[in-house]
Amino acid sequence: DLNIAKEEEDIGFYAGFVGASYMLGRALTSVMWGVVADKYGRKPVLVTTLFSVIIFNTLFGLSSSYWMALTTRGLLGLLSGMLGPMKAYASEVCRKEHSHLALSLMSSSRGIGLIVGPAIGGYLAQPADKYPGIFSVNSIFGRFLYFLPCLCISLLAIAAVIACFWLPETLHKHTEDTMLNSSTEAVEEPCSDLNAEQSGSGCLSLFTNWPLMSTITVYCIFSLQDMAYAEVFSLWAVSDRKYGGLSFSSQDVGSVLSISGLLLLIYQILIYPLVANSIDPITLVRAIALLTIPLLSSYPFMPALSGSILQLALNCASFLKNSFSVS
Repeated sequence: DLNIAKEEEDIGFYAGFVGASYMLGRALTSVMWGVVADKYGRKPVLVTTLFSVIIFNTLFGLSSSYWMALTTRGLLGLLSGMLGPMKAYASEVCRKEHSHLALSLMSSSRGIGLIVGPAIGGYLAQPADKYPGIFSVNSIFGRFLYFLPCLCISLLAIAAVIACFWLPETLHKHTEDTMLNSSTEAVEEPCSDLNAEQSGSGCLSLFTNWPLMSTITVYCIFSLQDMAYAEVFSLWAVSDRKYGGLSFSSQDVGSVLSISGLLLLIYQILIYPLVANSIDPITLVRAIALLTIPLLSSYPFMPALSGSILQLALNCASFLKNSFSVS
């Protein structure tokens, strides 16, 4: 749509850079936003992120060139510091006995997002082609094919900014808890092992903490395949069958993602707590890693299917992939 790819099969190459620019921005500034949240509060970071969504997501929908789209996504990533502070906020705003419930609700919000987001993108993209009786080809929505879904997301972000006014700040509570813990440690008799740990070289000592670094490495690998899947799925689904795709429309893709998101929400509320209580985390991660291999390997064979069998197989595979991601 931005006339950057010379051949249809090159679209995925350029689309990948647009998706990667957002994640690159997040990778560069995530630690900084965590520091800002600890120093100035969770709410300022949250509001800053929402304002960046309002501005740069709207500009992304108005992109007239590939480089404008690439730049706006990158800038949005740089200013998207919400994820870490929101998890901290969820655990701080509740009493300790309810913190696990708060974090599970945070995870459930992913399912809600996977229902609403794909529906907005799938049904509102290219509105002049889908709803010519409502949107003229010569209107702004006819000239900018993806402005309408971007505008809807920006409006949701505006509503979220307004809701932030009623959110309590938890930084003072976090600081008081830290001071209390420090005072308690000061009056206790320290053991030699604790002194040895506290005499480390600050943040640099984290890199020698093997359990921590191995956890981060595993999380990076899971995030890599998860984001690769998220970027490739839509491109693969709308690609022509002669290229190994499914020849889906944007509405078809949105329907698949919304259905799998709804199933994911049900899974997180009803099934996942039982799974988490019956299987220890390490075993669960290992099982998911093994099951993900045959699941992702099945996608290249799906173009051989058609009709309701294809829809059933694709929805089941998409649901399993999403449930593995949140587990």
